[in-house]
Amino acid sequence: MAARTDLMAAQSPLIAVDDLSKSFGAVRALKSMRLVGCAGKVHAVMGENGAGKSTLMKLLSGVLRPDEGTIWLSGEPVSFHHPRDAQHAGISTIFQEFSLLPNLSVVENLFLGREVEKGRALSAHEMYQRTKQALAALDLRIDPDRRVGSLSVGQQQMVEIAKGVLADASVFIFDEPTAALASNEVETLFALIRRLSAQGKCIFYVSHRLSEVFAICDDVTIMKDGAFIRCVPTTETTADEVIQGMVGRPIEELFEPRAEALGPVLLRADALVGDNTTVLLSLQICEGEIVGIAGLEGQGQQQLMRLLAGFDPARSGALELSGASISGCSARQRLAAGIGFVPESRKDDGLFLSLDIGANMTTAAIARRLLLSWVPRFDARVMDVMQRLAVKAPDASTPVIDLSGGNQQKVVLGRWLLAGAKVLLCEEPTRGVDVGAKREIYRQLREFTREGRGILVTSRELPELIGLCDRLLVIRNGEIVAEMDARDATEDALLRAALPAVESEAV
Repeated sequence: MAARTDLMAAQSPLIAVDDLSKSFGAVRALKSMRLVGCAGKVHAVMGENGAGKSTLMKLLSGVLRPDEGTIWLSGEPVSFHHPRDAQHAGISTIFQEFSLLPNLSVVENLFLGREVEKGRALSAHEMYQRTKQALAALDLRIDPDRRVGSLSVGQQQMVEIAKGVLADASVFIFDEPTAALASNEVETLFALIRRLSAQGKCIFYVSHRLSEVFAICDDVTIMKDGAFIRCVPTTETTADEVIQGMVGRPIEELFEPRAEALGPVLLRADALVGDNTTVLLSLQICEGEIVGIAGLEGQGQQQLMRLLAGFDPARSGALELSGASISGCSARQRLAAGIGFVPESRKDDGLFLSLDIGANMTTAAIARRLLLSWVPRFDARVMDVMQRLAVKAPDASTPVIDLSGGNQQKVVLGRWLLAGAKVLLCEEPTRGVDVGAKREIYRQLREFTREGRGILVTSRELPELIGLCDRLLVIRNGEIVAEMDARDATEDALLRAALPAVESEAV
């Protein structure tokens, strides 16, 4: 294997970008950008939102044309006038939004627009067999005749990748490939990427998730403000160095100072049991405090948050907010009392994508009012919250679907600021957002607590929980099994508490 890796390193780049520039009006999205991709290597491209990653990948995939600079493929300069040109040249791009037609079968999707080859119409049998071969090359067990709309998100992504295999692509571009995948689907994707790499393909991997980059990638190119910062092997750098290259500051500076003093108990749960929980839940959150829930995935974090929010009914136990019982209150009544909820999936559960920023921000404030009561105008307050959260948009009439992931998350947070929530239940607050947006969200969450409010937060990223929170609770099989001060917490200590006894002894 070592000999093979050395051979790959000695080869000329399979694809290279030299002094690539692109402007949109007065905005210069790329400035003399350079990038090198080698056969058999997985190459990460990282940067904040607005760093130019998407523009660069659209140039490589033929969606856009550069103003200046050259793209080299196998040592020859290439010029793409259409995405089909890039596909014919051997570049396959798997975007976040799939280009599949859900009402068609896997075969029909893979051969859509490719039914004729070299002037000859392909038979249904030939298309079926070639689809089987493409899926088998990826070790995928998907029926070629199955309707794509019936597949999971992960399986649909695999079908997109099979398109590239079918076209014999030599370069694969993955744009935030794990954003909508479950953990088991992520492992399947990683195995598939390693298989493509072993076949001598060049893979560009665009992601905000540092853990994934260090798990799957050989090299990382860092971008900032449309320009190349540096390229380095992942084995020769650290997450802290990558973050500092992206945002110009060390990781420690991403987080705000912790609370010096806490107020009285704001939210108290005592022996709470719900329809979807099996053990008693007891916890408390004080004014000015951020409490984090740490644990392995699927240990009851989501059930806990929904039980507190009122989406899952409680069978017994007590829940108090500011000393008043809200145990028997519905989710809407708890909202009116001052409980805010930020779900993990912004697009599915947190936002009305067909509405603008203003409409999304005011939904909670309006819902708290009595039916048929007078509803005031919120225009000035919405603009104030937008400025406070640094939402990057011209005005409140901007559709939320046009915003970046980080700005969409700020809109969800702004909803609860506007509604005057006392306690915020926040699932995965920075999921799918870049490091710069994370810094702003961390600042706003801490600012939220400085006003005498409290936050309960879940996250898969242990460094985020340690840096963001004042106190950490560890959940295992739906039960709070450990508590520690975040100042003293370590990833090792959290993992030991989160693992079952037998496994933790092996660690």
